[in-house]
Amino acid sequence: MSWRIIVISKRAKLDLQLGYMVVRSEEITKIVLSEISTIMIESTAVSLTTSLLAELSRRKIKVIFCDEKRNPSAELVSYYGSHDTSNKIRKQIVWKQSTKEAVWTEIVTEKIRKQKELLESFGKEESELLSSYLKEIDWNDMTNREGHAAKVYFNALFGLDFTRTEDNHINAALNYGYSIILSAFTREIVANGYLTQLGIFHDNMFNQFNLASDFMEPFRVLIDREVLLMKPVKFEHEEKMQLVNILNHEVKMDGKIQYVNNAIKIYCKSIFDALNEDDSSLIRFYKVEL
Repeated sequence: MSWRIIVISKRAKLDLQLGYMVVRSEEITKIVLSEISTIMIESTAVSLTTSLLAELSRRKIKVIFCDEKRNPSAELVSYYGSHDTSNKIRKQIVWKQSTKEAVWTEIVTEKIRKQKELLESFGKEESELLSSYLKEIDWNDMTNREGHAAKVYFNALFGLDFTRTEDNHINAALNYGYSIILSAFTREIVANGYLTQLGIFHDNMFNQFNLASDFMEPFRVLIDREVLLMKPVKFEHEEKMQLVNILNHEVKMDGKIQYVNNAIKIYCKSIFDALNEDDSSLIRFYKVEL
């Protein structure tokens, strides 16, 4: 099972050798490809061979490229995620609107539920207001309880003056963490043979990751909690690595302990089952001890 998250933060050359990724820097390091789930190229002074890129794509290993500020800016996405991609896309295009709405209702309800649980764990009285929003959620969240909950939730976590549009270390950390989670979801969606552009709720014509944006919603809370505990007075390499490592944190699914990376895989598969079988009860959510 792939589980390693590799971060390349210094000048290096990466190439392929007999099933290993070879990292040539001050020292030479070999890493078995079968163990790697994600590679983050944090430095712009890194070169990769085409043969390595082709093999990483074939093995569905997520590769994230960062810009000169070391923020994620692009990723490697395979043309062919599954042997029956064409068939999967045909199904995706004709998913019933009622089924998509049922699935979105479950997802947004779980997101608010996890936000409420996080506030409860920190003794925030605003959790009671989120409890009331949970009772008020309509079909497809027509009254936008998600938006109302978000305002209450972020103000409870980071203060009444906090806004998600402000340029500060907290938002920098949140955005970085969300981009890591989004990338993990994009990987699973493509690996399952579906298009990331066609969402079930998000439909921004400029967003090529609409479906991943839909699926990831309940997992945002993992980032929120980490940033809250981090209390970032700076946001540099150490803080970024702390957020990347969230994919290796443990959560519980179906009574079993799973790494977040694997929980994302199980969760995505369950949503595809729900959409294809017209049964939102098939969705499997994670639990975490707060």
